[in-house]
Amino acid sequence: MRLLVRLVLFLGLPVILLVGWWFASAGSVDFYQPPLSKILAAFPDTWTWERLQSQVLPSLARLGVGYLAALVGGVALGVLIGANRFLRALLEPLLEFMRAIPPPALVPILILLTGIENTMKALVIVSGCLWPILLNTVEGVRGVDEVLGDTCRSYRISGVWRLYHFLLRSASPQIIAGARQALSIGLILMVISELKASNQGIGFTIREFQTGFQIPEMWSGVLLLGLIGVVLALLFRLVERVVLSWYHGVRAAERGQL
Repeated sequence: MRLLVRLVLFLGLPVILLVGWWFASAGSVDFYQPPLSKILAAFPDTWTWERLQSQVLPSLARLGVGYLAALVGGVALGVLIGANRFLRALLEPLLEFMRAIPPPALVPILILLTGIENTMKALVIVSGCLWPILLNTVEGVRGVDEVLGDTCRSYRISGVWRLYHFLLRSASPQIIAGARQALSIGLILMVISELKASNQGIGFTIREFQTGFQIPEMWSGVLLLGLIGVVLALLFRLVERVVLSWYHGVRAAERGQL
């Protein structure tokens, strides 16, 4: 019953919006804003298994590589900077400067340096996903419980054990929060990198539909991106529940004591 309630809450608003879109667009004769029924009718013929293999899977692979690289690099640098007060003070101006640069503005530079192949697209994703993970990790490490830190020193817990059981575990709620933000940013940058310069991918395919005036097919690509976002969010939530199971248990115990 509880699972059913969560499912209704999760799907309720999207279903309502789709129903509203269906009826609001039912009588549309605008070439650029076709009715939802026409878009849905074009969906299965547009996104065949062959097209999913040739256009969608490469995009998701680039997203996965860029996101994982940003996750590993962001957590590693975040722990290093967050645990060292001098290093944090030294790098803070540079971090603020780099964070302020919009990742799409780096696309022309990366094209000049690496071309238009997969390396450029992965680097664009890394350039946007890195900062929320890095900054959240820094703040998470800075905010660790000092009493627990003293306890680790008292019991001579150091090295990898201290890193895993104290720093990463204490900072994991904020690391996960940054990783969640980075996932949505990565999906956006995946499309942007393919719109700018590409001969393959979801963004490239949507642009081809647009320039070829295949408007229902173009809109079906937008719907596909939304579905991919929903699936990725669900998968992330499953991973989050496993990684932060201890945290949710502590929160539930605290609520039970109130």
